[in-house]
Amino acid sequence: MKITDLPLSGLKLVELKLFADTRGFFVEKYRSNTLAAHGLPAFFPQDNHSRSIPHVIRGLHFQPTPPQGKLVAVVSGSIFDVAVDIRADSPTFGQHYSVDLSAENGKLLWIPPGFAHGFCVTSATPADVFYKVDNYYEATQQCGIRWNDPELNIPWPIKDALVSPKDAEMQSFAEYRKNPVRW
Repeated sequence: MKITDLPLSGLKLVELKLFADTRGFFVEKYRSNTLAAHGLPAFFPQDNHSRSIPHVIRGLHFQPTPPQGKLVAVVSGSIFDVAVDIRADSPTFGQHYSVDLSAENGKLLWIPPGFAHGFCVTSATPADVFYKVDNYYEATQQCGIRWNDPELNIPWPIKDALVSPKDAEMQSFAEYRKNPVRW
């Protein structure tokens, strides 16, 4: 397991070692002592799993209370994963980082509290996204920023996005800036 700090403070890329042969593969996806040694949570009280068909975009979501970080992995298919720094006091406020995550490439993304998260399915088949969270989900606290906000200028790699009505109506980044969460 290799863990790398990314350009936006707090984001980390986790690269896994895949042992493969003609029968299939084995990979160690979670090891609490290695994560803890790199400043990531060692305990995750909740696991989430979503399946999305090709061209689906989910996000950009965040949960301020209780703040929630996510360790994101893909177990089938592939996604373009995005984290946006929404910490108003951060020097990288409003900047995003994106990475391709897939079942084959052995990468996970740690997204700490203070980031909005979204992804789009880039594979020709559905993508199964599995993520560990460091705090429980609270439905009344789920917030978001519109996925295609022009100020964020995220280069989504698909044209015909399938987006939920809820995600399509999220606030703009300008609206968020008026009353940002204090992380």
